[in-house]
Amino acid sequence: MGARLDSTRLDELYIIGVDELSHRRYHQYVTTVVDHVKSRVVWVGEGKGELTLEQFFDELGSDGAKKLTHVTQDLSAPFIKVVRKRAPQAKQVFDRFHIQKLANEALDEVRRAEMRRDARSDGARALKRCRWALLKNPWNLNRGQGAKLRELQKTNRRLYRAYLLKESLARGLDYRQPKRASAHIDEWIRWASRSKLKPFVKLSKTIRRFKQGILAYVSTKLSNGLVEGLNNKIRLITRRAYGFHSAAALTAMIYLCCGGIALHPPLPTNC
Repeated sequence: MGARLDSTRLDELYIIGVDELSHRRYHQYVTTVVDHVKSRVVWVGEGKGELTLEQFFDELGSDGAKKLTHVTQDLSAPFIKVVRKRAPQAKQVFDRFHIQKLANEALDEVRRAEMRRDARSDGARALKRCRWALLKNPWNLNRGQGAKLRELQKTNRRLYRAYLLKESLARGLDYRQPKRASAHIDEWIRWASRSKLKPFVKLSKTIRRFKQGILAYVSTKLSNGLVEGLNNKIRLITRRAYGFHSAAALTAMIYLCCGGIALHPPLPTNC
């Protein structure tokens, strides 16, 4: 498989995406690096975290690292540390959908806490079957879910406040102008930190810490969507193969299916 790989695949990298993928039980991972320009996997390493990504930069070399302009990723601390050290000029773009996932998780944490608190009160009825109404986008709500939100607005102000915080953060990421997005996110951080909702107070600290990388999404509209799409393809490959006994076998299949390899088998001859 190594002979079929494009030997120049690491030569002209400018915008890359980095993510990790579990391929077996007991926390066995591979890390993938994707070229956003050519929409293909250019590197796969066994494991995850700092040491694995260091191996990619060792193979890329210092000259190749200097060419990088943007790196899309989630909020993985090891990835952030390695990119800052090996390619400090590259702008780290934190994935919008990962930020929204954190807000959804904070909202769901508030919902569960409110259900425990109101388990024996009259407000418990309003909390039943409200999860999807809270997590859905407003334009996707059906009539019953819209009615459930209106009921929550009257019966559980804490949970409804958490819902508004989730929606407000999403609106901030919809801005096209970084200055307006920055002002909105600053206001959101102040609101969340004063909300008296522990999951959102914690999230506000995370948003404040990684604000510049979040704003990089607004200015570039880059995300890890391409990386996640290829990872879904890899998961499908793994399921179809009923799993792989080694990371090396999975790596070879990733390069074959997602690495832009073109095979030219010999044509059959007429007998």
